[in-house]
Parts: sequence; C-alpha cells; structure tokens
Amino acid sequence: MSDLMDQQKQRASAWFRTLRDQIVAAFEALEDRQATGPFAAAPAGRFEVTETRRDSGDGGDAGGGLMSVMRGGRVFEKVGVNVSTVFGKLGEAAQKSMASRGVPGVADDPRFWASGISLVAHMQNPHTPAVHMNTRMFWTPNAWWFGGGSDLNPCIEYAEDTAHFHAVQKAHLDPHGADLYPRLKAWADEYFYIPHRKRARGVGGVFMDDHCTGDWARDFALTQDIGRAFLPAFVPVTDRRRDTGWTDADKDTQLVHRGLYAEYNLVYDRGTKFGLATGHDANAVLMSLPPLAKWI
Repeated sequence: MSDLMDQQKQRASAWFRTLRDQIVAAFEALEDRQATGPFAAAPAGRFEVTETRRDSGDGGDAGGGLMSVMRGGRVFEKVGVNVSTVFGKLGEAAQKSMASRGVPGVADDPRFWASGISLVAHMQNPHTPAVHMNTRMFWTPNAWWFGGGSDLNPCIEYAEDTAHFHAVQKAHLDPHGADLYPRLKAWADEYFYIPHRKRARGVGGVFMDDHCTGDWARDFALTQDIGRAFLPAFVPVTDRRRDTGWTDADKDTQLVHRGLYAEYNLVYDRGTKFGLATGHDANAVLMSLPPLAKWI
C-alpha cells in the first residue's frame, strides 16, 4: 500500500465527511424556514448523530462512521445522512460478487478499504419527492474505484421538478466529458429499475460503479462533482413543493410508493447487501427504509 494511495484515501474520506456536514446543515436550514402547510406549527427537525462501528468478527478495529437521522420534522418525515470508513477482509460472498464484476485478485488478497456517504430522505409532503444520494471509494490491493450517484423518487411526478434535477446533474457532469451525463443517466435508469414490478423506482438521475480510468485525481474530481450537484438539484424542488396542500388520497399514494422503494432496497440494492454482508451497523445500513409504507 503506497504512501500516495494512503493520502488519496484520506482525501476521499475527508471529502465525504465534508459533504455530509454541508448536507446536514442545508437540511436543518430547510427545517428552520417558516412553513405554511400542515406542519407549520411543528418544531424544526434536528439530526440525531450516532457513532457506528463495523463488526470485524474478531474484536479488532474495522472502522465505522456517523449515522445522522432526523425524524418528524416540518419538511422531512425521516432522513438519514451516513458517512463511514471501514476496512478488513471481504467474505466469500463479497469476493464472488466482485469477481463476477471483473474486480481482479480479490480471492488472492481479500483485504479491502471503503469510504463513502449515503443519504435517503423521505418527506412529509406527498408532493415533495423522496431522494437518494451516495458517493464512495473502494480499494483492494489489486484495484480501486469510485461509485455512486443520486436519483429522485417522487410519488406524485412534476415534469419541471424532474427537468431541474437532471439539468443540474448534467451541468456538473459536462465539464468531465459531453458523453458522461447520457451514459450515467442510462446507467441509473437500468440500475434503479425494479424487474418484479416492471417499472422504475423513480424518475432517475445518474449512477456509476467500478469507475476507474487509472487517473485517481480525475476520477475523484468527478465523484466530488456528483456530490456537489446534490443540494442545488434537490433543495429548489423541495422549496417548490414543501407547502403544497395534499389530500388523504395523496398520502395514500405516497405510502404505496414507499413500499416500492422498500422492495428495491431490500431485494436489489448493492450497497444494502454489501453493508449487511460485511458486518456494518445494521441500523445504519437499513436507514434507507421509510418510516411508514403500505402495500396494496
């Protein structure tokens, strides 16, 4: 493990923590703005922050992070912003999964290091879309890569919200190559598709995984810009919809859509599977699940 790679890993881990701090502050600022809707009289929500630890299985240090969760706010019914840096040895299932994706040498040397930020927000107002974002860096002795993206998940769709979310993503990705946004958008459309429902989870966004051009600085800059795009893509949409009136039927539509979201995260999401398989704090891994959902 070179000194240069150690420094790069530290830079990535520090960036994910910085992004986490920015998002937490922005979300609490959203809560502080005076509302006119049904939750106008409610106290502004605040994040509860808990340290998390990865279970190494032998009592040794395997890293951890921060789980930040807000419940029952004016704008957010439940939102989690987690950041972690973990390390250890990959189990057999994780080795097979990575080998099937073409990651070299994991069976010969199963050591790994991973750092990232993961965010899921479920909103009070059915007209305000749920959202997901994560960015991460992964290292093994024979490979390193970046992954992540963000996607919008409205239960009641508005074309102008979708257009704004995608336009901001595109603006942040275009400096890295004109072909990048169309490619990562198509990847998100494929990744967030739910086969057993024959439909997408939401209105898409951008997504990448196993991203390694061989130029660490270039790939890290792209990953940072995916993270930087999140707040300007999501906050204006939230401001536009947060005080829209809703009916019981709207709330029912939201709860059914949340059931769809839960199905995807439990059945298909790669990050959920990896977190549980590698011994990370289960509450942090399952933070993405909505507080209430229903099925018809």
